[in-house]
Amino acid sequence: MEMERVTELTMDRRPRKRPRLGWDVLPQAPKAQVGLFCGQDIGNMTSFAPSRALSDHPSSLFVNGFARNGSPPWREDDKDGHYMFEIGDNLTSRYKIQSKMGEGTFGQVLECWDRERKEMVAIKIVRGIKKYREAAMIEVEVLQQLGRHDKGGNRCVQLRNWFDYRNHVCIVFEKLGPSLYDFLRKNNYRSFPIDLVREIGRQLLDCVAFMHDLHLIHTDLKPENILLVSSEYLKVPDYKGSSRSPRDSSYCKRIPKSSAIKVIDFGSTTYDKKNQTYIVSTRHYRAPEVILGLGWSYPCDIWSVGCILVELCSGEALFQTHENLEHLAMMERVLGPLPQHMLKRVDRHSEKYVRRGRLDWPEGATSRDSIKAVSKLPRLQNLIMQHVDHSAGDLINLLQGLLRYDPVDRLTAEEALRHPFFTRDHLRRY
Repeated sequence: MEMERVTELTMDRRPRKRPRLGWDVLPQAPKAQVGLFCGQDIGNMTSFAPSRALSDHPSSLFVNGFARNGSPPWREDDKDGHYMFEIGDNLTSRYKIQSKMGEGTFGQVLECWDRERKEMVAIKIVRGIKKYREAAMIEVEVLQQLGRHDKGGNRCVQLRNWFDYRNHVCIVFEKLGPSLYDFLRKNNYRSFPIDLVREIGRQLLDCVAFMHDLHLIHTDLKPENILLVSSEYLKVPDYKGSSRSPRDSSYCKRIPKSSAIKVIDFGSTTYDKKNQTYIVSTRHYRAPEVILGLGWSYPCDIWSVGCILVELCSGEALFQTHENLEHLAMMERVLGPLPQHMLKRVDRHSEKYVRRGRLDWPEGATSRDSIKAVSKLPRLQNLIMQHVDHSAGDLINLLQGLLRYDPVDRLTAEEALRHPFFTRDHLRRY
């Protein structure tokens, strides 16, 4: 599972391509009863929970600095609770660390060789801190439930195993290809062909419908959390750059050989409950009802899907912002005015964004740069027409349904799958 992440925190005020901080901080999650999970079997896979004796590393268990079972010498976690390792270390006697695939707030992802199944896997090693351990156990529970119902295993990343090792929850996944974001980034943010967008959108909505049917809300759908199953790609001429020399590497762009995708990262997933108002979703994919504090449910995932489809068509995020008021102003620029009835119900944290029954813009803007950033955005229809040749009409209509302000009026995943963008007979599968 290729998960390269950008971790630099220094950035220009408004970069042309938005910075990605990968693996965003998890929102407050319900308390997990960690003890209920440790030491249980997962199907025919047994979790590994070492005894405190091993965790306390008594010297009698070690020979020449290495544990008798082949474990590496004990190392203290770093100051942030990240597991310390070296390439080639064992992670229990079953897994051997091959490389580091990514790192973020939650912990690290390592590429490991599974000696038992004789395959490469991706292991998420969660920081040894209580709140991250609890979130990890929630993710394990969700993955188990998804695995029981997703018989073909074609929608969500497959859980291979999990274990508790030296106070770190370790979750073992099948190894997949790059994320859609990583693919875009390595492709110089060139857009995907519309037929590929259609196939990815179909699979993504199918996964969302599947989760919603189980009363689960992902809450953090974004290109980083959607992985291509295969890393293989083709190079094709980039006709929009035809003025460049064919010898220039930028003359060609990459196209995935397969459109197959899987959704990952269920650490923020929650069951549907009434009156959930805490902040969810990564900024660029956050629905208006979340920002305004109006409560959220299944439709917040649908909004995220709409933002993702626009990004795949254009190569760039639809709403490149880091501020709530600017974000809402961008929505109005692209989609039209926010409904009065939503602005009247904003919570006390968001009432500062509204004045005299409308969005306090541009009066409330923090800078001229902010006003410029909003004013340069095109309407949704124009944006899509700039990047899509055929099927533009159907796609625009679909996006207008996915990006309706009022969550009650937003399309459901099932309804979206029946949209002409996906069902017209003359449209060929990618």
